[in-house]
Amino acid sequence: MPISNLVQQLGTHGPQGAAALRKALGVSGATLSRMVKKEEGAILRLGRARATRYALRRKCPGLPASLPIYKIDENGAAKKAGELTPVVPGSWVETSEGEEQLYAGLPPALVDLSPAGYQGRRFAGQHRELGLPAGLTDWSDDHQLIALARRGEDLTGNLILGEESLDRFFAAPVRNSRRSDSPRLAEFSAVGGAGPSTAGEQPNFAVHRDGRHFWVKFSPGDGSPSDARWRDLLVCEELSLSLLAESGIAAAHARAYDVGKRRFLEVERSDRVGSKGRRGLCTLGPLDDALLGRRDSWSAAAGRLQGAGLLSANDARRVRLLEAYAICIGNGDRQFGNLAFFGDGLTPTPALTLAPAYNLFPTDAAPRAGFVPALERGEILPQARLLDVWDEAAQLADRFWRAVGADERISRAFRREARAR
Repeated sequence: MPISNLVQQLGTHGPQGAAALRKALGVSGATLSRMVKKEEGAILRLGRARATRYALRRKCPGLPASLPIYKIDENGAAKKAGELTPVVPGSWVETSEGEEQLYAGLPPALVDLSPAGYQGRRFAGQHRELGLPAGLTDWSDDHQLIALARRGEDLTGNLILGEESLDRFFAAPVRNSRRSDSPRLAEFSAVGGAGPSTAGEQPNFAVHRDGRHFWVKFSPGDGSPSDARWRDLLVCEELSLSLLAESGIAAAHARAYDVGKRRFLEVERSDRVGSKGRRGLCTLGPLDDALLGRRDSWSAAAGRLQGAGLLSANDARRVRLLEAYAICIGNGDRQFGNLAFFGDGLTPTPALTLAPAYNLFPTDAAPRAGFVPALERGEILPQARLLDVWDEAAQLADRFWRAVGADERISRAFRREARAR
């Protein structure tokens, strides 16, 4: 039987155990062993003993057969955390602690690293030398691996894929930025200037200031009704996150400020420590995808994480509270990239801790295609799955709207609407 039949079988059906391969190819165990040895450069052995499977290696253009994964600690030091090998289909990850996992695509932590959102859409244009498709929707897993392994030195979390990206991390200077630089950075970002990737869709850029790292959002600055509304909403986000923190709920530190014609909001990053240190961070989407892939609601997904022993009951309750609070203040943007957890993204069953809240403001009031909606009025009904936290969330929302109605940085019309809720 031609040796290529083994390659064809694995290329068509994906990783398989020895018994399945013997049956599919109609060969004995000894013959299969010879076939595997003959194709050892193309075939990867996964696992050990009875759990052994065989997979066809997948060659990514310009990358080695296997890529080291490095972890940056809170002091900025790097150590090897594992190794990733692309296979057909998916990826095989072996950690330095001896854990092994086959993923249908990329591991959750690397999915979170991959360029996305407002900045991600600019990634291919910023790095034309990589030959990546202009649109993120056209990217394959190989394109993501190329981006991570060659220009992945300044992405979210604490993992860096590949030697080239790690060398770039070591060589990259940490530049301080002043608030007075914000208009220039906003213009640079708006026209596609280089910057780290985050999944958010709102215009933003990243800065380092006084040993701390921030994401900075900004208003259009054109004096339009949309600009006025975004000026209001940026202050709303500061008030919302400050209220949560004052109430004992971990939330990112945020501050709104004006420079020139724009209003800015700096939100401290939870995945950075000092100038060069990092912390492992993974958003809810890839974590839920790795379990069941339902992406239904924050609270339901947190329940699944708790049921799997990955999340504490207290943190699951905090997720329910944040979801209820978001509903009460008119935040309809409860997508799975807006909730994050600290944890080791390479471990198949990581112990997770809810990271500080972010991006919690009345998104339903945000401009859409030039239309500036009024704040919705009327009673917001409790939801059964959130009943245990609903009263607490409603009280927080009431305090939030009172703060909005009293803050003179917010336009008179928006304050009046807030007081009328």
